[in-house]
Amino acid sequence: MINLKAVDDLAQRLSALMPPGMSEAREDIEKNMRAALQAGLAKLDLVTREEFDVQRAVLLRTREKLDLLERILVDLEARLDAVSPAARN
Repeated sequence: MINLKAVDDLAQRLSALMPPGMSEAREDIEKNMRAALQAGLAKLDLVTREEFDVQRAVLLRTREKLDLLERILVDLEARLDAVSPAARN
């Protein structure tokens, strides 16, 4: 979900840039800009902060498991070399 507060803030700032004579249409233009911004952002296929944090946590756990497996492999290779250096070739 897109942060609607940020979209609203941006739409308000853009409408504030309009010339003073167009103040009557300002609300309508702000509403249209808000809708256009939301539609444009929706097309970007963005993820929420929560989804990002979940994937980051999964990646960190995967990295920890990989590091552990690499240490185990190094230990096993060292044991194998100690038993018979020619056995690895």
